[in-house]
Order: sequence, then C-alpha cells, then structure tokens
Amino acid sequence: MANWKENVWFKGDRTLWYVIIGLMIASVVVVYSSTGRLAKGNPIFFLGKQVGIITVCFFLIYWLQSVHYKYFLGFAKAVLLLGIALLVVAKFAGTTLNSADRWIRIPWIGLTFQPSEIAKLGAVMYTARVLSFGQTERGCGDEVLRRMLYVVAAIGLIFLDNFSTSVLLGAVCLIMLFIGRVRTTRMLTILTGVVGVVALVVALSFTPKVGEMWRLPTIKSRVTAFFSGGEEESYQADQAKIAVAKGGLIGTGPGNSVQRNFLPHPYSDFIFAIIVEEYGLVGGGVILLLFLIILYRVGVIVRRCTRTFPALLAAGLGILIVLQALINMGVCVGFFPVTGQPLPLVSMGGTSLLFTSMAFGMILSVARTFDEEGEQAEEAGTEAVGTVEEEEVVEIQ
Repeated sequence: MANWKENVWFKGDRTLWYVIIGLMIASVVVVYSSTGRLAKGNPIFFLGKQVGIITVCFFLIYWLQSVHYKYFLGFAKAVLLLGIALLVVAKFAGTTLNSADRWIRIPWIGLTFQPSEIAKLGAVMYTARVLSFGQTERGCGDEVLRRMLYVVAAIGLIFLDNFSTSVLLGAVCLIMLFIGRVRTTRMLTILTGVVGVVALVVALSFTPKVGEMWRLPTIKSRVTAFFSGGEEESYQADQAKIAVAKGGLIGTGPGNSVQRNFLPHPYSDFIFAIIVEEYGLVGGGVILLLFLIILYRVGVIVRRCTRTFPALLAAGLGILIVLQALINMGVCVGFFPVTGQPLPLVSMGGTSLLFTSMAFGMILSVARTFDEEGEQAEEAGTEAVGTVEEEEVVEIQ
C-alpha cells in the first residue's frame, strides 16, 4: 500500500496539483456566494451540490493521472466520433436550455450534459494523434489536413449552437497545427480560410432573412451590443462591469456581492465578475495568476516529453483550458463580447467541470510519465509503447 501511494499520489507535477486544488476551493467558496439569490432559504443546497461535483472531479483527476497516455492515443478517434454523434443527436433530439439546443438529457436519470464538451476533448486528442503520426524530417505531412476533416466536422456542428465554443476550439486546433510543424504556406492558407469563414458568418448574421437562421441572431445581437450597446447582452456586460468597479482593490468581502442579484448566471458565465467584486483586483489577480501558472507548468511538462503525441496532447489541453479562462475573464471586464464560456474548474456546471477535470487528468498523466522520477520506467517501457504506436500507424492509414 505504501509503495502504491509512493508511485501514484500527486505525482507528475505537484505545482499543477496545488493550482487545481486552489481553483477547486475557490469554486466552492464563490459558487456558494453567487447562488444566494437562487437558494430561497436553503443556501446549503447549492453548496452541497458543488462540493459533491468537485469531489467527483478530484477523484476523476486522481484516477486519470495514473493512466498511461498510450490509452488516450488509442481512444482519441473514438472519443471524437462519439462527440460528433452526440452533437447530431443534440441538434435533432436534444433538450433546449437557456435558448440553446445543445443539451442531451439522459433517460430515466434526468441529468443533462453538453456533447460539445466531449467533442472538444476528442478534437484535441485526435489532433494530437494525427499530428504525431504525420511527423517527417521536414515537418508535418500534408495528409494530416485531410485527416483533420473529422475535427472540422465537429467544429461545424458545434457552431450551429455555440459560435464562441467553435471559435475557441478552432483556435486551439490551429495553434496545435502550428506547434505540430505544419508547413508555413499551409498554415497561411488555413488562416486565410478561417478568417474568411468568420467574416462570412458575421456578415450573414446582418443579412435579412438569412440572419435569422441557426445561431446567427445571437451572434448579431452580441456583436452589436459589444460595439454599440443595447439589448440583453449589453445589460449583462454592464452589470459585470459594475461588479468589477465595485470590487476596487480589495473587494467588498466574501458573500457581500450585490451584483449577483442582477447578473444573469453569476455562478457560471460571470463568476469572475463576482470574484472581483467580493475579493477585488487582488482576488481577480490571484485567479489570473493561477491560470498563467497552469500555462507555464504545461510548458514545463511539454519540454520533458520525449514523444510527440503526449507533448501535443498536454499542450493542446492546457491551451484550451487557459484560453477559455482568459475569454471568460475578458468578457467580465469588457474586453470581449458576451460568449457564455464558463471559467474552467471554477464556474458551476457539471459537464464543464467533469470534462475540464478529464483534461487536467490527462495532462497530469503525461507529466507523471515523463517526470524525473519516472524517466527510468519510461525508458524501460519505450519498446512496448513504440509497438502500440506502430500498430496505430497501420490502423490510421
């Protein structure tokens, strides 16, 4: 038993573990504070619910850190295809929550989840897999782009109900392509195409009749509100700015938020505004620092990797988490239009918390495999892992 603890418990990157625990504690505290209006005389209800979910997330991360990354390699394509299939189901037979058909209700249980979270995780895993198999001495082969059509399909399906998530995932995959040494000319072509598609979508949202399709009305209203003000999105942004302004340097104190009574979804989309209101710029700065530490530690983990797939997997998942966090914070302080992106591992929401925890678990798995104490074991297992990757190469071609 002692040897088991020695080999698994908090291995890989302890600094990253401490940051994760810090974010979990912040989540419980701030969600408890921001749900005061919803509690209706039972403030312990949401606290207990959040503590339960966070506990599950902790043990999920703990379990995944002990799984060798080669299993993520083997299941990458299956996870992405499952995400695509569930996105299709959500579109035609999903449950509408908050004016979006992006949820699936599990029969008999009654719980709902967002398949876009599965698709995000699968897309990053699959992109890392494809890029790792496409490496040559001169860079990454062009056949990788053909195999990326699965990822393009997932992003397209997510776009139908969540423009901001599709842009976020697309940006992360583009960064992974760049890290994966796709040729500069190809990258320029892809970037030109992406900019053109985004510009076309925004233009169509302002086109009569066409602009009423899919999520284009939401895109139009949020872009308009961001640049000129007005309507619901402007109200949300204004209330978030008021919360930030009230916070000042040290904040109003825990549980003293006033804007939680006016902000829509203060416990999820605008939780960072509540953090700044109650804990000031100091508290907001601490949260920002934690996510920057995540980015730094992911960089350290990537540098330790001696194989392509785990390096790209850790980099992609880390960038996804940090970029989403920066978007959430940017919305709360008025840098970006309202997007609906939760603050990873802090905002209330079971689906987001669980899949963010899975991402952290995979990153820690890579870290544990390539940490200094595990180098000898990794070298001993290189031949076996290499055999797995050779079999995967045959399968993917």
